[in-house]
Amino acid sequence: MDRLDLKKLPRHVAIIMDGNGRWAKLKLLNRITGHQEGAGSVREIVRCCRKLEIPYLTLYAFSKENWQRPPHEVEALWLLLKRFLKSELPELLENGIRLRHLGDPQGIPPDVLEDLYSVQAQTASFDKLILSLAINYGGRQEIVQAAWTYAREMAGGAIPAQPPSPADFARYLYTSGMPDPDLIIRTGGEHRVSNFLLWQAAYSEFYITNTLWPDFREREFIEALLDFQGRERRFGKTGDQVQEKAS
Repeated sequence: MDRLDLKKLPRHVAIIMDGNGRWAKLKLLNRITGHQEGAGSVREIVRCCRKLEIPYLTLYAFSKENWQRPPHEVEALWLLLKRFLKSELPELLENGIRLRHLGDPQGIPPDVLEDLYSVQAQTASFDKLILSLAINYGGRQEIVQAAWTYAREMAGGAIPAQPPSPADFARYLYTSGMPDPDLIIRTGGEHRVSNFLLWQAAYSEFYITNTLWPDFREREFIEALLDFQGRERRFGKTGDQVQEKAS
């Protein structure tokens, strides 16, 4: 951690937490055990972000496509989420961490949704770290829903009948009020976005690691941040323009 430049940390880190099942298989364990171990990585990365004062962390916890998994695994994932919300609430409250849900509430089991909303309400006033859990989330579905909401408001006269600017449209996304992710990390070695933050990732830096999520801890997270700090973020400009502005 001493190698990090604390002035060049990303404001928003998003993580595709991949590899729980493969981790379990390698150890001749069932997939549920892999998800349980993955919760430990969540805890450690949240603590690391809080320590480094990174203000936004978004974790891809359950996608729209994950409903296709075996029913017993899906049920176990909801149970693990309930346990996680209960076990982590004291730490969220103690450390000023706000929890946000990104995704479609429809389809989430009512008892899980109740617990999720309860933790959101209890942490709503905090701003030390905004921890967003993408649950029942799909990037394409998010954009379609945002477009539909915008169209309805325009048809009803609530907003002008004209194309929105990107900034205006972004206010209709689940991430409204949040900066786009500077860094997106994917564990498990796969090179795809898996329908995650498709709009928001337009200028994100990507970091792919072969480390499976249960083994992704503070050391691995620091390596991802160091790699990010070695990137030149141009946002369409030339390298010379970026260097000129920096100087």
